[in-house]
Amino acid sequence: MKFSSQLIRCTFQSPLGPMTLAANDTALVGVWFDGQQHQPAPDLWHLSKVHPVLNKACAQLDEYFEGKRTSFDLPLDVSGGTVFQQQVWSALQDIPPGATESYGTVSQRIGRPQAVRAVGAAIGRNPLSIVIPCHRVVGGNGALTGYAGGLERKIALLHLESRF
Repeated sequence: MKFSSQLIRCTFQSPLGPMTLAANDTALVGVWFDGQQHQPAPDLWHLSKVHPVLNKACAQLDEYFEGKRTSFDLPLDVSGGTVFQQQVWSALQDIPPGATESYGTVSQRIGRPQAVRAVGAAIGRNPLSIVIPCHRVVGGNGALTGYAGGLERKIALLHLESRF
């Protein structure tokens, strides 16, 4: 995924550890747990505590972790991903809170039933953790497999959403 050097970032203190959020002038482009796989080096971007998109994202993440929000209403920009990645990330947004789907189901929903591994790779590179709910994807047998932010966080997010 390619990111502009002109992004603005902030830090969000979640119950599961610090997160870095990044935005351009009009949309959220990244939400990562610090140390997450595939997280770009955030020190390339200007740090700001005043940015309308970032402030709205932090407020909605607070509501999510408090159990008061099940979905996000934010402008998103995933244009740095490939067309295939964007298709996968779009499909993830259709998985309801508290539910899970397998990688195979996601690959079928995007019309690429043989692309299960590629779907898994795209999910692993999701730049908008939680907002685009890649934590809701599990193995074909229901096993909690892989999460770029760490398996313990995936378990915690699914547990949180089971109470919605």
